[in-house]
Amino acid sequence: MDCVRMKFSFFIVCLFIFAFAFAVCRDTPLCIPSERETLLKFKHHLIDPFNRLSSWNNASANSNCCQWAGVVCNNLTAHIVQLHLNTPDPGDYRFDDEGYVKALEAVASRRSRLGGEINPCLADLKHLNYLDLSGNYGLGEGKSIPAFLGAMTSLTHLDLSYTGFYGKIPSQIGNLSNLVYLDLSFAANGTIPSHIGNLSNLVYLYLRSDSYKLLFVENVDWLSRLSKLEYLYLPGANLSKAFNWLHTLQALLSLTNLNLSYCTLPLPHHSQPSALNFSSLLSLHMSNVSCPFVPKWIFGLTKLVSLDLSNNGIQGPIPDGFQNLTLLQTLHLSWNLFSSSIPDSLYSLRQLKFLRLDENNLNGSISNALGNLTSLSELDLSNNHLSGNLTDQIGNFEKVVILDISFNSIGGTLPISFRKLSSLKYLDLSKNHFIGNPFESLKSLCKLSHLGITDNHFEGAVKEDDLANFTNMNVFHGKENNFTLQVGPNWCPRFQLTSLDMRSWKLGPKFPSWIQSQKNLQYLDMSNTWILDYIPTWFWEAIPHASYVNFSHNHIHGKLMTTLRNPLSIKVVDLSRNNLYGKLPYLSKDVNWLDMSSNSFSETMDDFLCQKQHKLMQLQFLNLASNKLPGRIPDCWINWNNLVVVNLQGNHFIGNLPPSIGYLSSLQSLNIRNNSISGIFPTTLRKNNQLISLDLGENNLSGTIPSLIGESLLNLRILRLRSNSFSGHIPNEICNMTFLQDLDFAHNSLSGNIPSCFSHLNAMFEKNKSSDLFIYSGVTTQCTGEDTAISVFLWTKGRDAEYKSILGLVTNVDLSNNNLSGTIPREITDLDGLIYLNLSHNQLSGEIPPSIGNMRLLESIDISRNQISGEIPSTISNLSFLSRLDMSHNHLKGKIPTGTQIQSFEASDFAGNNLCGPPLPTNCDSNQKFLVTDNIGAKWHEVNWFFVGMEIGLVVGFWTVVAPFLIYKSWRYAYFSFLDEMLYKLKSY
Repeated sequence: MDCVRMKFSFFIVCLFIFAFAFAVCRDTPLCIPSERETLLKFKHHLIDPFNRLSSWNNASANSNCCQWAGVVCNNLTAHIVQLHLNTPDPGDYRFDDEGYVKALEAVASRRSRLGGEINPCLADLKHLNYLDLSGNYGLGEGKSIPAFLGAMTSLTHLDLSYTGFYGKIPSQIGNLSNLVYLDLSFAANGTIPSHIGNLSNLVYLYLRSDSYKLLFVENVDWLSRLSKLEYLYLPGANLSKAFNWLHTLQALLSLTNLNLSYCTLPLPHHSQPSALNFSSLLSLHMSNVSCPFVPKWIFGLTKLVSLDLSNNGIQGPIPDGFQNLTLLQTLHLSWNLFSSSIPDSLYSLRQLKFLRLDENNLNGSISNALGNLTSLSELDLSNNHLSGNLTDQIGNFEKVVILDISFNSIGGTLPISFRKLSSLKYLDLSKNHFIGNPFESLKSLCKLSHLGITDNHFEGAVKEDDLANFTNMNVFHGKENNFTLQVGPNWCPRFQLTSLDMRSWKLGPKFPSWIQSQKNLQYLDMSNTWILDYIPTWFWEAIPHASYVNFSHNHIHGKLMTTLRNPLSIKVVDLSRNNLYGKLPYLSKDVNWLDMSSNSFSETMDDFLCQKQHKLMQLQFLNLASNKLPGRIPDCWINWNNLVVVNLQGNHFIGNLPPSIGYLSSLQSLNIRNNSISGIFPTTLRKNNQLISLDLGENNLSGTIPSLIGESLLNLRILRLRSNSFSGHIPNEICNMTFLQDLDFAHNSLSGNIPSCFSHLNAMFEKNKSSDLFIYSGVTTQCTGEDTAISVFLWTKGRDAEYKSILGLVTNVDLSNNNLSGTIPREITDLDGLIYLNLSHNQLSGEIPPSIGNMRLLESIDISRNQISGEIPSTISNLSFLSRLDMSHNHLKGKIPTGTQIQSFEASDFAGNNLCGPPLPTNCDSNQKFLVTDNIGAKWHEVNWFFVGMEIGLVVGFWTVVAPFLIYKSWRYAYFSFLDEMLYKLKSY
């Protein structure tokens, strides 16, 4: 009997082994029919635009659901145990070679996101332990996370991050007691339920949020029940009421990774404990938590491997306490306000692989002790105030892959020890003061893929041998140095670049033929490179992937050989400031940004503008200024309604402005200055209600200025109609333009009074003035990512100058050279943010408003050649920024007020009045004759004691002109502002 039992037992064991072996050896188990039907029902409620789930069907050839995309079955039981239906996000990958490829794949997969709804039938999969639906934004569509998920108690892994859900986390999630991994990032808002504390097996908890989907943690006591928790990610959560957060978290003995970045924590205070438990903590991320100091308890976390305290506004020196963290491999302190030199104590962290100190106020030189960090893979010291020379010890970084010290003040030559950096792939030395030829130290770095050396003082010849080893290079930015490229006519580089910037190199006089070997170029800048050649016919086809090309500021001549069949198709093209002539190029519909200004194009715009009228053009920025374009502006703008900036100034256009310009609904800047446009003010512009800048100056426009300007163009910040033949009154509707900061109606035939409602021009009040240097048009230059700034020619301080870099700060009213009458309205002095005011050459009368002293920011006033009477108000002495004043040829009388600025002006600025006192030679206390003149002007009569006055004038002149430069900051400000402006103009020229 025992023998029979043994045989039977042996048979059962063999049968089990055979069944197990069969189950293991077969490729895929056959799925259970009821579970297959559940999946099909689940799919029925999904939106699958790219047919990702095409394998999910009932066809006999594909009925085994265990082989369907994203489905994993148990090999023994055939039950469905896992569903992998996530859509990767490109932001999840680091920007290195491998990560870049994965990110590109993720970008492609994002287009195939699933939508629809999660059907409750999913709960019928009783053996499902892994569910990943992350990245499918369309699944939630603003709904709350389904409560039925709490019934799927077999789940150990649940990921609903980035699924579009919005609302409170259902308390039923707390029923999933087997969960090991839970990620609800960006899938909920409101208070995190304490029921999550029931998930006693949880090891990974990810609850990221932001200002839109904000999670609140009012009490963290529930966290203390998660004794197995190793990874806790709460970025963006509001913990402002969780005052015991630190005490609770430090008691989680298994916690190894803690991320509280972007959290709102209780107000930090320096009395926090100096030591905490955190016995297992390896990684701590507390960036963007607005803690202005480094908490002392951090220096007790001696097991830390990774620490991120970036973007917290931490001030003062870098604490020496970091030297306690001897196991640190990653230290991220960027985007703070550290203001010391880099302490040597930091260089004692010999395990460091990633060190980021960028975007601080660090100063001083880089110590030789930097060479101690021999394990470094990434070092970023960019955007600080570091100076001195680079140490030779930098050659110890044999493992470094990324090195960025850009935007500092480091000088000297590059150490020869750079040759030892054999692993280096990314190097940025831009915006420093380096000298010499860097290629002597860099030419052996064969792994370099990104090299940035822009804006230094490098110089010398760059030869073929210097570039021969850069076989992996794909980004080279070397602009604004003094290099000369010396290569043969048949040189073929061994690299394939995607981005090349050689601005201000000496490449010419011949067009660089080696460019045709760079088939992958996307960004190319060879502006100001001494090219005195034509653009060869092969060029445009040689760079099929290019989206940015800049050959401006050269001497390129000839015609652009484009046709309707082979139009210009690069998104951004800048060929300005050359000698090109003939026809403007044909464009494909995909061109976004075109600058052909300052050339010699002399044929009409008809072919350029009016061809391909059946296609909607994508062009946003068009600059054809300073050419010789003749004739009428074509009426073909209807298909160019993406245009934001149009600059046609300085050409030979005649006739009326075409009506179809009114179709440019996105237009923000229109400049047709300095042409021969005629007719009345184009009423079609009332449709362009997005305009920020309108310059129709220096044309032949006539008639009245219509009220529609102040009724429709309410976003205007710049309005220039100077040097036309407009007549009639200034419409009161102008005062509705509350954003207006530059109003120029000079050199017309306007009459009537200056509107008293000018006090409604809110942008000219100091409290409302923009703090932005630039006025941006809203056009973002492709590839560079930079917004396009508007530039305008303004007549200020007696001269015409182009304003761009500080245009956003300029406020100007110029009504000069008209026939305006009446008094200067007192209300105009309410504009205390006004910088330039010119009312000269009119027929204004009455007195200067006493409140003129309120216009504290005025730098220039010109009220000359009017009929203004009375005395100069003493309050004018309050204008400490005043650098130009002209009150000549009026009917003013009395003593010129004394003040910081007034006596520094020329006597001619007060001529033609009945005034006395400095800077005039007429003494107000004597009985000498005053000059009586008309408004045309006359000569002064000599007084008897003139020579005595000269002697006194020398003494007075010194103390009134020279001494204030030493005493008053405002004088120095005005003077050096003038010098800066002149230097800028000379540099631009």
